[in-house]
Amino acid sequence: MTRTVYVNGQYLPEHEATVSIFDRGFLFADGVYEVTSVLDGKLIDFAGHAKRLQRSLDELEMANPTTEDQLLEIHRELVRANDITEGLIYLQITRGAADRDFAYPEDTPPTIVLFTQAKPGLADSPMAKTGMKVISIEDQRWGRRDIKTVQLLYPSMGKMAAKAAGAHDAWMIEDGVVTEGTSNNAYIVKGNTIVTRHLGNEILHGITRAAVLRMAKEAQMQVEERPFTMDEAKAADEAFITSASTFVMPVVEIDGRAVGTGQPGSVTARLREIYLDEMRKAAV
Repeated sequence: MTRTVYVNGQYLPEHEATVSIFDRGFLFADGVYEVTSVLDGKLIDFAGHAKRLQRSLDELEMANPTTEDQLLEIHRELVRANDITEGLIYLQITRGAADRDFAYPEDTPPTIVLFTQAKPGLADSPMAKTGMKVISIEDQRWGRRDIKTVQLLYPSMGKMAAKAAGAHDAWMIEDGVVTEGTSNNAYIVKGNTIVTRHLGNEILHGITRAAVLRMAKEAQMQVEERPFTMDEAKAADEAFITSASTFVMPVVEIDGRAVGTGQPGSVTARLREIYLDEMRKAAV
C-alpha cells in the first residue's frame, strides 16, 4: 500500500513526494523534527510535541509554517488517509531551500514534511516483558541537545555500536555521568526512588519524560532529577528508558551486567501501565 504523505501544503502519494536538493535540511541538517505516537487511531500527547516543536524552531530562529490547529488537522488527516491504528507520525521542518551558504537565507519559506509509519503492537511490545540491553559509549554530540534537530548521525552510530555488541541501545556518558540514550531519556530506580538527569542543554527535554515524572509523583514515588554514574546504574534495582515510540521500556542489562534481578522491575511495569492508561484517555 502506498502511503499518503504531506509536503509543503500537499497530500501526495509517497512516490510523488520530493524535496529540493538545495534544502538546508539536506545540506546542513538545518531542521527540527518531532515524532508523535498513534494508539487506537488517536494522537498521544500531541500538545506536548507541538510545544517542543515551537521551542526548537525558536531556538534556531526558524519560522513555523503552520499553526498548532493546522498541524493537528494534518496529523489527523494522515492517520485517516493511511488507516493508522498504532504507529508513528514523523514531522520535519527545515529552513527551506536556498543556494548553499553557511549564513541563514532571508525570507526563505520553510519546508515541512510529515509521514506515517504503521507499528502494530506498539503498546504491547514483547520487549516490555523481557527488557532491553544497553551498552555505554562516550557522548560526542554537539552541545545543544535540548534542540530536537535532524542531525542524528552520532546517535545512529551509537545504535550500530549497540547492535554490534549484541545489545539494543547505548547510554551516553559525559564527564563520568550518563546523559541519555541514543533516542531516549535514561532512568534508574533504587528502592522507591527514580533517578534521571535534570533538564539542561545536555539532554533532550523528553515529552514522555515530563509525563512519566508527573505520573510518578502523583503515584507517590520519589523522583530525583540529577546526574547518575554508570556504576550507580549497574547497582540499581531497576533501569528503564522513555521515548515517544517506546513509552516506558525496562532495561535489564548494562554493559553485560544484569540490572537488579535481570528481569523487568515492578516500578517500571507500573509506570508503563499508568502512562499508557492515562495517555489513551487523553489522546486526541
